[in-house]
Amino acid sequence: MSATDPAATSADSSAVQPLLVRRAAVLGAGTMGSRIAAHLANAGIPTLLLDLVPEGEGARRSRLAIAAVDALGKAKPAALMEPSAGALIDSGNFEDDLPKLSGCDWVIEAVAESLAIKTALLARVMPHLGSGAVLTTNTSGLPIAQIAAGLGEWRKRFFGTHFFNPPRYMRLLEVIPTAETDPALAASFRAFADRILGKEVVYSHDTPNFIANRIGVVVTFRAAELMLEQGLTIEEIDALTGPAIGFPRTGTFRLADLVGIDVLAHVAANFPEGAPQGKFVETLNEIVRRGWLGDKTGQGFYKKVRGGSDGKDERMVLDPGTFEYRPSQKPSLPSLEMAKNAASLPERLRLLLQGDPKKDKAAAFLWPFLASLWNFAADRIGDAADDAPSIDRATRAGFNWELGPFEMWDAAGVASSVARMKAMKLPVSPRVEAMLAAGHGSWYASDGRACYQPASGTMEPIHPIPGHARVADFRRSRGVVRGNSGASLVDLGDGIGCIELHSLKNAIGGDVVALVSSVLHPSSDAVRDFAGFVVCGDRDNFSVGANILQLLLAAQEGDWDEVELAIRGFQQMTTAIKFCPRPVVVAPFGMALGGGAEVCLHAARRQPHAETYIGLVEAGIGVIPAGGGTKEMLLRSIDAATALAPPDPRDPPSRFAQSAELATALRRNFETIALAKVSTSAAEARSLGLFAPSDRISFNRERLVLDAKAQATALAGIGYVAPQPRIRIPAPGTAALAALETGVFLMGEAGYASEHDQKVARWIAYVLCGGRVTPGTMVSEQQVLDLEREAFLSLCGERKTQERIAYTLKTGRPLRN
Repeated sequence: MSATDPAATSADSSAVQPLLVRRAAVLGAGTMGSRIAAHLANAGIPTLLLDLVPEGEGARRSRLAIAAVDALGKAKPAALMEPSAGALIDSGNFEDDLPKLSGCDWVIEAVAESLAIKTALLARVMPHLGSGAVLTTNTSGLPIAQIAAGLGEWRKRFFGTHFFNPPRYMRLLEVIPTAETDPALAASFRAFADRILGKEVVYSHDTPNFIANRIGVVVTFRAAELMLEQGLTIEEIDALTGPAIGFPRTGTFRLADLVGIDVLAHVAANFPEGAPQGKFVETLNEIVRRGWLGDKTGQGFYKKVRGGSDGKDERMVLDPGTFEYRPSQKPSLPSLEMAKNAASLPERLRLLLQGDPKKDKAAAFLWPFLASLWNFAADRIGDAADDAPSIDRATRAGFNWELGPFEMWDAAGVASSVARMKAMKLPVSPRVEAMLAAGHGSWYASDGRACYQPASGTMEPIHPIPGHARVADFRRSRGVVRGNSGASLVDLGDGIGCIELHSLKNAIGGDVVALVSSVLHPSSDAVRDFAGFVVCGDRDNFSVGANILQLLLAAQEGDWDEVELAIRGFQQMTTAIKFCPRPVVVAPFGMALGGGAEVCLHAARRQPHAETYIGLVEAGIGVIPAGGGTKEMLLRSIDAATALAPPDPRDPPSRFAQSAELATALRRNFETIALAKVSTSAAEARSLGLFAPSDRISFNRERLVLDAKAQATALAGIGYVAPQPRIRIPAPGTAALAALETGVFLMGEAGYASEHDQKVARWIAYVLCGGRVTPGTMVSEQQVLDLEREAFLSLCGERKTQERIAYTLKTGRPLRN
């Protein structure tokens, strides 16, 4: 096993032990401070949130902090992964509650971006800290050394921690040590933030604005100046600086509105090269003067007008020349539309950059824009960060870029792009010229394991972070055991195999069904050769569900044998997952919808990423979960009721089948399916009955594969025995079915459910109750699967179901008809 094999490191093999944080404190209950507290609570850390005592306040001296905690429950996007996490946050104030800091392992200051305010507060805080505490400051760009200057002996235990907003969702955490920071302490904190908070931790030098904001400001101002120079519109710039080049859909100006235009102006003022100059700076200052600060004030570069000429909300956009708003228009950029057909971002970049800048708006903008980004990033190596990979990681995690600047430059082709830049008389960083002169044609080695370092003039190895791995790492190091277009079996080492889902949007079609079923079959070579399995992938989403296009085509042609065969095959796949002789751990992430959720339900264990959005959403397209999902929710209802009130074996099964405990559990799971509920986090999925309390949650997406592997190894190591199919399930039957159907009728009468909604819901209730049978009738899992197929086939024949499927395929949204 080589040192570069990800199997050489396990999820718990890091040499650096994470800092033990049993209780934390956040100083400052503003937007950022309160959301940092929320994320600590999400991670299960009791947190003290302190703020000022409002002037003249009497009994309600902690009103600001209390209000901030209350606001967390209403925050959009949600700051708390589940409402109950808010109970871990205690509120207080700087006058009465500083002594409570003595019990905190980590204290983070997050007050206003003012050196004087921060240093004055920290001077008051120091006498109350426990001797082993870690003290950090959250700042977007103030010099850490200046903040630390008056901390005396505490300078060893002090450094900067720059969270990005919103902290729950933005992965980047810049850690900024000073010359006096204890390196071992910083490393211990980094391990804590990585494992427990799920952060992409990047060390930054103590330079104003650090790494990501330093580059982000240049990108924003360069885009804006080019807009004014080339006569482009705000909409065109946002299109050109969005997914076309691997940036988020917000583009430049929508992102500024989201973050706050005043925040952009503040960060720009901290720029070490001096505040940006030019016509756009004047425009920005005027926007700030008018109080048009973006989403927080209802208008910025964009604003939404309620009830336009046609009665619908209208999106307006600012004309920076007149400071008046006009209706937003879709940009006309033909080369951009053509590039959308590219299979990958590198291909898309090359297509966009091959245009003639004299004739093509996109090329005319992108060449000077990207050249500015690339040159500036190259010149920041050794200044803001140690190396190029740190800058790439910071910009990917801080701005959700698909590629960092150096990865992007490699994708475009360094040598060819430098030649083109010179031909266009655009500047070229001496560092990249030196790299090319030394015979290195790209920043990264072809295998991604080394990167060019300007200081040494050589390719230096990139040291992997222990516990971090993607399936692609194992693909490269160990190859693929077998695979097809939708899924592959990859060897993770140590006797664990990974079924990687990689179809388009990770939709589950016949190719995925075939591979999973064959790999997990009791007599397969894979079951013989591996001790356990993980089901995961490297895409943005685990699975958006079954391939409904194939379903629609078959239904429209009336090929019911094909539809039934497909559903039966899907059921056989999930059955193979559940009853595989080896433990199967499913590791979902992002969206796990419909069939993707059904795959999760059948696993021996689940190891979800914290940001997993899972739901049985089939009702939205007019069908029911028929891959075993409805059956599994029936079993969960029975198990939950049994745990609350174990049935007396002397009682007839009908008594349990009609118990209040089963009725309550059944109703909850019925609503989960019929209302197509989707969790807003892995934690919330537990309350929906989709994950079990025993399912562990990974906060760091980069640790998910190895965390799931560790769980599969643990299950295999204790002598895993697969469950047996249940053949004596006490069906809730007609009594429960009547109660659920009454609820459906009342929803329809109240106008909350259309006629077709009610039809779908009645089928869900029918299957969930084990059919129209006497309460307590014993049914088997296979019988419930048969009921699922019956319901699914019946609904597929409905015109309104086919309309729903077609509409969802076209728009990506459900249709209420």
